[in-house]
Order: sequence, then C-alpha cells, then structure tokens
Amino acid sequence: MKKNNMLKKTLTLALSLAMALSLAACGGGSTPPAPGGSASQPQGGGSGAQQPAAGKTYKVGIVKFMDHASLDQIEASLQAELDVLGREMGVTFNYADYSANGQKDGTILQQIGAQMVANDVDVIIPIATPAVQAMLASAEDTDIPIIFSAVSDPIKDGIVADLNAPGGKATGTSDALNTEMVMQLMLAANPDIQKVGLLYSKSESSSAKPVEEAKAYLAAKGIAVEEKTGTNTNEISSAVDALAAAKVDAVFTPTDNTVQNAELAIFEKLQDAKIPHYGGADSFALNGAFCGYGVDYVQLGQETARMAADLLVNGADPASTPVRIMTAESAFINTETCAAIGMDLEQIRTAFSALGIKVVETTTQQSFS
Repeated sequence: MKKNNMLKKTLTLALSLAMALSLAACGGGSTPPAPGGSASQPQGGGSGAQQPAAGKTYKVGIVKFMDHASLDQIEASLQAELDVLGREMGVTFNYADYSANGQKDGTILQQIGAQMVANDVDVIIPIATPAVQAMLASAEDTDIPIIFSAVSDPIKDGIVADLNAPGGKATGTSDALNTEMVMQLMLAANPDIQKVGLLYSKSESSSAKPVEEAKAYLAAKGIAVEEKTGTNTNEISSAVDALAAAKVDAVFTPTDNTVQNAELAIFEKLQDAKIPHYGGADSFALNGAFCGYGVDYVQLGQETARMAADLLVNGADPASTPVRIMTAESAFINTETCAAIGMDLEQIRTAFSALGIKVVETTTQQSFS
C-alpha cells in the first residue's frame, strides 16, 4: 500500500503525535456487491452538463468515525461501488490515499479534517454523525462538498436544513431507524414482555430520538423501562450486568456506535441471562445480538458512492440534492443466539412475517466479509 507523498510532507509535528490517518484499503479490493439500493428518493439528480476528461482522477476523502462491523461494512461497500462507477465513467476515484479512521476521538477527527483540507480533496465522505459534524467544521471556510453516510437525524443534528433541499454544502444518506417496527418485532416475538431494557450511549446524539420513541411506545403499552448507558465497552458491559440483574425481558439499542462496538463483549452475557437483544442494524446480529433490524449497510454504502460520483462527475449540487432515506425490509436473526436463549426460530419467522418483515439468518462473526 502506497502512502501519499503530499500527505507526509504536509503533516505537522502536532498531527504526527496523535494522527490516526490510517491510509487504508487500497483501491480495487474484492468483487463489489451488485448495484441497487432501497433509497426512498430517486437516484441521480446531477445536471449531466459537465463531462469528465478521460482518465480524470478525483481525490475522495473517506472518514470513518470508528471501527466496528456496521461502519466497516459501509466503508467497504462504498469503496467497491466507487471502483465500479469509476470504470463505468472512465475516471478514477482515489480514496486509497485519503481514507482515515477517527478512532472515536474528537481531537483526531479535527486533525483528519484539517489534513483533508490541506490535501484539497474533491469531496469528503464522512461515515456516522460525529465524523460528519467534525468534517463540516473543518471544511467550513472551504468549497469542499460533503456527501455524508449513515446519519440518523440530519436535521436535528444541524447537518442539513431540509431533507429535500439541504441548502448547504452537505447531503448524503440516512439510516434513520423505524423504532416502532423494532418494538413491534419485540412484542411479536414475546407478547408477554413486562420490562424492556434500553441500552445506549448518551454521548451519541443519534441515539436520543429512537430512545425517546421507544419510551413513548412502551409507556403506551404499559411496559416498564429500565434505562442504562455507557460511554465505552467496560461501561456498556457493566450496564448489561445491571439490566440482567433487573430481570428485563428484552433489550433495545438503536443505531448506537458505542454499543455496536461493545457487542462482541456483551452478547454472551445476554445469552446466559436468556435476554434477547434487539439492535438498530443488521450488524448487531452479526456480532452476537439476537436480532438486528435496520437499513442494509451495503446498499447504504453503494448509494453514498453514487451520490459522490454524481456530484464529482455530473456536477450535482448538494444544496438541492435530497438526502436519501434508506429503508429496511428484513430482520437479521442470529441463529446461535436464538437457540442459546431458547427461542423458536420458526415461530419468530412466522411472527415477523405477519408484520411484513422477512427473517435473514446469520451467525456470530467478527465482521462482515
């Protein structure tokens, strides 16, 4: 893997002490997934007026908030789709020299943003809300556009003014969670639930809205709530111990990066306590949770790549390009966890089908391949 010479020349001493600009994942990679997404908005939207010069190279800065299964999956799929689109359009999207991992650290994200600006990238693609907010701040006084990925509530977090007309330099894809459907799945699997645990990180703004939605839904059903939070894996693990001691019947986590990052460390505790964990992304189930329900992150990554290509090659304007809201039609069930907590997979399949949700089976792995 080659490191960008310009990056090394412009890196200051302060950056070198803390920088985690992991110049990751050389271009190409494995065979990309087939195109196609489930965005609620139509694809495209570029003017089509400008034609790329043959062989033109665009510098694409990809900034991932942290490493975990969901964000890794988004990054891999958008890189693969950029490779496909580059071949189709006769251009090169160089992301290999401009990809960085923020390691869940605000200071590192600021440094990465400064480096992206110094490198004069053509577009920044931040993955997850904290990375988006950091990149917007870093690029505030520049003309660098931003195509974000996996932002649960772009309006509430001050990223866009309107979903259909963002109004600024940023637009992208949203993984907004259908919290009510998760609650319905939970009750379909066990209509006798008396108490639900809410497990999330207060430091992540994307978790606030679905947690409040879950509280309202459960209160209307007369179901008690036990709320526990944490800011790192150790605290999340302790929170799980507390939920088990409180004898909750199920646990709900929205699209929370902190809990997702801790899932491999907590799923066996929940198995031992016979507590099903419902997470707001399919990758929760991949990492051991009973059920993961949320958008398909492969499709979300692909859609993000298409929006970036449309901006760079066709001249699409972020200010007038609608945010693409992805939708979910399947629930991922970890069959190993399902058996470990004594639930019947066929009964779950039937109950979820009645809600129009298809069951996809998975097993516990470290990450998506």
